[in-house]
Amino acid sequence: MNAPLWNFNGGVHPPPHKDESNREPTRPARLPKRLILPLHQHIGEAAKPAVQIGERVLKGQVIAHADGYVSAALHAPSSGTVCDIADYPVPHPSGLSAPCIVIDCDGEDRWAQRPARQDYTQIDPSHLRNMIREAGIVGLGGAGFPSFIKLNPGAGKRIDTLILNGVECEPYITCDDRLMRERPREIVAGLHIMRHALHARECIIAIEDNKPEAHEIMRAAVAGEPGIRVALLPTVYPQGSEKQLIKVVTGKEVPSNGLPLHIGIVMHNVGTAYAVYRAIEHGEPLISRYVTVTGDAVQQPRNLEVLFGTSVLDLLEECEVDLGGTDRVIIGGPMMGFALHTVNAPVVKTVNCVLATTAAAIPKPQPAMPCIRCGACMDACPANLLPQQLYWYAHAKDFHRIQEYNLFDCIECGCCSYVCPSHIPLVQYYRFAKAEIWAQEREKDKAELARKRHDFRQQRLEREKAERASRLRKKKSELHTPEPAAGEAVAEKPDKKAAILAALERARAKREGGNDSTPIDKDAP
Repeated sequence: MNAPLWNFNGGVHPPPHKDESNREPTRPARLPKRLILPLHQHIGEAAKPAVQIGERVLKGQVIAHADGYVSAALHAPSSGTVCDIADYPVPHPSGLSAPCIVIDCDGEDRWAQRPARQDYTQIDPSHLRNMIREAGIVGLGGAGFPSFIKLNPGAGKRIDTLILNGVECEPYITCDDRLMRERPREIVAGLHIMRHALHARECIIAIEDNKPEAHEIMRAAVAGEPGIRVALLPTVYPQGSEKQLIKVVTGKEVPSNGLPLHIGIVMHNVGTAYAVYRAIEHGEPLISRYVTVTGDAVQQPRNLEVLFGTSVLDLLEECEVDLGGTDRVIIGGPMMGFALHTVNAPVVKTVNCVLATTAAAIPKPQPAMPCIRCGACMDACPANLLPQQLYWYAHAKDFHRIQEYNLFDCIECGCCSYVCPSHIPLVQYYRFAKAEIWAQEREKDKAELARKRHDFRQQRLEREKAERASRLRKKKSELHTPEPAAGEAVAEKPDKKAAILAALERARAKREGGNDSTPIDKDAP
């Protein structure tokens, strides 16, 4: 009997466009001549370089260490020579450059020495998490949060349910679908490793019903596995979002400003499970991933297993993209993705799709018109927010009031913008408001730190002033203390003054001894 499912509010049904890239098996992308590896490919602090220009590196070798707790290591995707460490364009909406390690590949693709295989069931969960951290594994569903942190619930916290997210609800993207169809046993093995780290009571693999082949293959892969089931969900966007998927498969709701961990649930992507398997069973760090290359400007849409650092241009050329007829190249899907400023930007850990489109397929946004208060955005919002109110306060830059309407519960899925008849770029307003609030918080923190430093300095100056005054009073008191008369006992004198008085007494006694006039008896024997 199938387990019950629940619903979340809102959602939309954009055209899927998944068949175009899902017809052929995944193949490895061509080895590029040069790899450009940004030091920041995840949520948290950027990695810190561990190599120098001119150094030879091997495939899988650590080239940048995690810098801080929320960070991830970076490894060489292929063997070669480090030719530069400098700023290069990265895949980001801003189009800015960022620090990167550049490797000229030698074409040998030679591996560094890998650790011997270990039985994960005999490894302590804490050590297992450290192995996953050292492998540089981050969430491959798009966010890029370091995976070892989500596998560490903390002391006293019980995890009831571990969910593997294979929903992949964004249009055009099929990399998770192909992965489930081609690597089901490895995904399930990774799920077992994660379950061991968390001691989860049950596991759910969630798949939408527009992936029937993946659903049947994954069901067969977990057949007979106690505590693991595959849930088939009706297709709706954005069901792959963490809070919405948890509601659908468990009926539980993550509280506002809360985490799934707070209700005993942890969620990972199927790609992350596969990466964990490769790291623990084969000693391979995260150096590649499945990437969908698709869009109406692509002659050969398909999925490729891509080494990180490969340029987007290399992938477009391999899949025969007419760059002259391409209007935009988008990283991710049309709902939550962003347009690249340059196709020379590299593929990083969070890139799951390269979408090359013409103006006819995905037209550019039309000019925004005034809001007509139709309420369509509210009906579509999967987070049960009031998008029109958020829009008004963001437009008015009333950042205090906008937080009262739970701005930070917005998952930026784009449903509100998708249904808006006035073509208002609602999500852009919410991102602007969030950025401004974060900037204000940073300035507030800086001001508070400056105030604390000023107060500490004032306290130090007052203390030093008081200490100097105390020493001065002590010296004055010692200078004005009268000397004792001859023969008068000196009582309770400071050590230094007592030593001086003792020396004076000895000198006086010596003088008196030198003036003694007693005659000397010359006849004495």
